[in-house]
Amino acid sequence: MKRDDISLAEVNSNMWMGIISVGTPPKNFKVDFDTGSSDLVLPAQSCDSTCDGHTRYDPTQSSSSTNLGKTFNLAYGDGSNVNGTQYVDNVYMGGYEAVNQTLGAATTYSSGLQFPAFLPDGLLGMGFPMISVFGASPVFQTMVSSGAVNQAVFSFALSSEPGRSELTIGGTNANMYQESTMTYIPVSLPAYWQIPLAGVTRPGLNGAPDVVLANKTSYAQAIIDTGTTLIVTSDSIAQEFYANVTGAKLDADIGGGVWSVPCDTIDSLAPTLTFGSRSFTVSASTFNLGPTSNGSTDCIAGLAGGGSSWWLIGDVFLQNVYTVFDVANTRVGFADLA
Repeated sequence: MKRDDISLAEVNSNMWMGIISVGTPPKNFKVDFDTGSSDLVLPAQSCDSTCDGHTRYDPTQSSSSTNLGKTFNLAYGDGSNVNGTQYVDNVYMGGYEAVNQTLGAATTYSSGLQFPAFLPDGLLGMGFPMISVFGASPVFQTMVSSGAVNQAVFSFALSSEPGRSELTIGGTNANMYQESTMTYIPVSLPAYWQIPLAGVTRPGLNGAPDVVLANKTSYAQAIIDTGTTLIVTSDSIAQEFYANVTGAKLDADIGGGVWSVPCDTIDSLAPTLTFGSRSFTVSASTFNLGPTSNGSTDCIAGLAGGGSSWWLIGDVFLQNVYTVFDVANTRVGFADLA
């Protein structure tokens, strides 16, 4: 089977980026592969100084580029936003081509997307067409509908260990996971990669029973989002999670519903998430995002409030599993890493 693995580089220990090519002749761009959005956005040649430090897309240098004559404004969950002009061009990802792919050439980047806070040049959305702000086919769906990929599947391994992170287009990489542990969960609504969350618990402290934050009767829903760092839930559930944890506090300096916990207790709080009939425990090393500031004895915890009743399942969890995004069967698969 023709398949190409895109190696992903970890950035600031909370984001992974890889390389795509756009245009004729092809030009390389570094992108954040984001399953929580569905559009491809790159900095335009005409972008103001907010795009400095990023490689820019110049439609005049690509013979396959067409200006759609449409503007766009795109907002991301973290508050970042971009606006610019829509083009059509050929996009190459993992050895496959998306012909006549709609993309956004941004003329301004908000602070969250500016260099060096945001190292990739742009974002490549891998959600479903329903949430495309452009009303267009996302890059991977374009490849599927043209028959460019054999299997309508892409898969992620995310790791803070160098050389262990990759995105596989058109299948899975069997060397990266334990096949017998794979469990598939049907997507509830093909917009985001949204699936039922059957349970969330964390260990009780000092002999107390486990704290149950969601179970099968909660009918909780989870959005599997490679573009989000943390596990994000509602403020009220986050308060339940940190209740009775000595020294746990909402960290006003960081904001966004982020909590900090004394570094000497944080490892014992790592939660277990259940999808389908399988439970996956977040490792202490991915749950602890390190001291709130240099020399601090408080550490940033991997579960935050500030969200909604839908759980956002980001890289704090996804580093612990191999994740399969099965477009053909609208389902998500999780397996233990090899």
